[in-house]
Amino acid sequence: MTPTIIHLVRHGEVHNPRKVLYGRLPRFGLSVNGRRQARETALFLAETPLRAVFTSPLLRARQTAEEIRQRHPHLRLRRDSRLNEVRTIYEGVPGDQIDRKRGDIYTGVPAPFEQPADIFRRVEGFLGFVRRHFAGEQVAAVSHGDVIIFTVLWALGWELLPQNKSRLREAGYATSYPSHASVTGLIFATDAPHERPTVTFTQPWR
Repeated sequence: MTPTIIHLVRHGEVHNPRKVLYGRLPRFGLSVNGRRQARETALFLAETPLRAVFTSPLLRARQTAEEIRQRHPHLRLRRDSRLNEVRTIYEGVPGDQIDRKRGDIYTGVPAPFEQPADIFRRVEGFLGFVRRHFAGEQVAAVSHGDVIIFTVLWALGWELLPQNKSRLREAGYATSYPSHASVTGLIFATDAPHERPTVTFTQPWR
């Protein structure tokens, strides 16, 4: 059968002068450079025969997805909450504090805030939806860094643990974290429900 390909795009760089972990906080849109990144990624995907463009509900993702959609004017933008950013207790915390935690915003954090398995559970629902409704087609889906990371860890058969976030280079990534406006391809070769896809990575902008 023709593969089903999901192009997972991380949003472009965000205007964040206070350098906080913005999470799901409102009004965090793309920076000038982020818009440039999104446009270059949109150009990279311009000749891809996309059947749909999905986006997280957050502003920075919608702005990135709209750049992609403009290259495919016959499509409409589809919001999907399963692509949303991590629900975290650390929203608004200075980024350097998160860096000291090596990006671990999960260990010791109580419900209702999300753990890696919670994140992938909703993404898994999205992947299943796409594979059912767009079998043998290609779609783009704009999401967020940790959402993409844990999806890749699942695809590779690695445990969904915070410490495994640093293993992306082993998956062929050129960077230790999905770069802004990068494209992670999930290639499903069959319609087997438990298939783990082949993973590709591209950073279209320079």
